[in-house]
Amino acid sequence: MTEQLSASEANTSRGTFLSIYPSIILPMFLAVMDQTIISAALPEIAASLGHVQYISWVVVAYLVANTIAAPVYGRLGDLFGRRKLMLGALILFTGASVLCALAPRMELLVMARLLQGLGGGGLMTLTQALVGEAVPPRERARFQGYLAAVAVSANALGPVAGGYLTQHLGWQSIFLINLPLGALAFLLVLRLKPNPGLGGKRPFDVRGLLYLSIFASSTLIGFSQAQDLTAGAGVEFSVLMVTAVIALILLIRHEDKAEYPLLPIKLLRKPTIWRTDALAACHGATFVALITFIPLYLRVVRGVTVGEIGLLVLPLSVGVGLGSLLTGRAVSRTGRTAIFPSIGLSLATMALVVLAIAGDKVGTTALSCLLGLIAVFMGTVMGVVQVTVQGAAGPRVLGAAAASVQLSRSIGAAFGTGIVSLVLFAAIAAHDTEIARLFHELIQRGPDMLATLPPAVRIHLQEEIRGAFFAAFLTIAGFAALGTALAWSIPVRRLSE
Repeated sequence: MTEQLSASEANTSRGTFLSIYPSIILPMFLAVMDQTIISAALPEIAASLGHVQYISWVVVAYLVANTIAAPVYGRLGDLFGRRKLMLGALILFTGASVLCALAPRMELLVMARLLQGLGGGGLMTLTQALVGEAVPPRERARFQGYLAAVAVSANALGPVAGGYLTQHLGWQSIFLINLPLGALAFLLVLRLKPNPGLGGKRPFDVRGLLYLSIFASSTLIGFSQAQDLTAGAGVEFSVLMVTAVIALILLIRHEDKAEYPLLPIKLLRKPTIWRTDALAACHGATFVALITFIPLYLRVVRGVTVGEIGLLVLPLSVGVGLGSLLTGRAVSRTGRTAIFPSIGLSLATMALVVLAIAGDKVGTTALSCLLGLIAVFMGTVMGVVQVTVQGAAGPRVLGAAAASVQLSRSIGAAFGTGIVSLVLFAAIAAHDTEIARLFHELIQRGPDMLATLPPAVRIHLQEEIRGAFFAAFLTIAGFAALGTALAWSIPVRRLSE
């Protein structure tokens, strides 16, 4: 009888999930892919709009907005219902995508990316909460695994799609493609059953949002500028970091006392939740930094063409999707959770160390296979992270719990990318400013530029670049190692029924 009941509940959960999955999958895919799709188009954008010194802000603006939007949509979704908020987020995301494509100047593109990120952050947070709302904890693992597979695959596909579209249709196409896809996503979301939310006249935590905005923008802008090693840049970085620390202290003190806080500080006191959120941050730092710098590594160290880069990084997308799907099914069958990212990140750390040490010594096929293995191991994390936090939080704060994971991953991605960028460019500039200048020129002109250099200079430049990427990949391995320690320390290692 119990087995029949369990089978019936599983079928009900599957039916409920399948009724919402087609409506939420495309919004999630669009929002996540726009974190990385722009990376391949950055040189073309800089050549078209000028102001190369602001080019990193095009990426940072989206990540800052994602970070700020996650808890806002999570809180509002709990109160007023997620369907109407998702429709609003889609309108904002799609409209801002058009503004990005039409931007005549770099400053306007940065502003449009900020708006686009506010919409994208809502789409990512609301889709996670909708799945948590629709299915029970035990079945939630498998279905969150499907969603995590789509999310991390979209992250990995971003540079591939961005490179192809930019090469054939121009950089504006990476934004304009969101117009028809966003319209289709809007129609799909309309099919969702409206949910009223908790309701009630509850004040919105404006002060908390202000502190969070100052903290997020100061930290992310600071790390985006970290590669500029001039004295003036060092002072600016220090001011931004001090501002961020003050804002963080004020944020924690305010949220701890607020009646209706934007961030679930009381939830974060639970060891399971704060350690799992920290694990999500380490995953974001590891995976987003890897997929950001691998194309650059292949281009300047291995001399790979833009078209070949897309094929070589494709295993990142396939592997992470496969890892997420297999992990989701394993969690659903066994009820075990943290063991999978614990083992997966342990193996990923070792593989990343191999990449750092031997990446330039193996053939391109072997390198591509190694990236695929790393991706499979990384795919064990995000689905487990979501179900663990949502299970520990409870149904009344499901949106806030989902938002805490998204917020953690966004902050981790931005911090990780910024730190690896700092390590890479600092290692290049540590010994010789002329080498740093040649490295920037190599990025802009491509590997053909090496043929114009005297042999001694070329060999010296290549050695310095290899050493810099060795340091960068070891840093990424360090993020994975920290995530491994956190995964093994999570107290709750099984799901409730």
